[in-house]
Amino acid sequence: MTDNNNDNRHFHRIFYNADVTLNYEAITLPCKLIDISLKGCLLQFNEPWTDPLENIYTLQLKLSDNVSISMQVSPTHVIGNNAGFKCEHIDIDSISQLRRLVELNLGDSEVLERDLLALSELKG
Repeated sequence: MTDNNNDNRHFHRIFYNADVTLNYEAITLPCKLIDISLKGCLLQFNEPWTDPLENIYTLQLKLSDNVSISMQVSPTHVIGNNAGFKCEHIDIDSISQLRRLVELNLGDSEVLERDLLALSELKG
């Protein structure tokens, strides 16, 4: 299912309900993935977010026994138990898996290509 609300977003979010972990040094925070895009994600925690906003965290999303997505993320906003994160770094294997996940859920490779173009323009 996709977010059809185009309120000036450069990236299409997909709603993907999954358990993920967020790691920082020796701390592991279990949470639920609410949505994900090529640019970041929205996570839900059991308790309100109180960790530092300056830290870079590692998000681990396991898609199957053999496939997972790992990205370095930083918090951008917090509302109660939900926190939005911006992707700071993602390796080539993880971006390939994320691209495939987004493509399958969008059902439109042209929309994905526009998202990838927007991502490359931000990095450039």
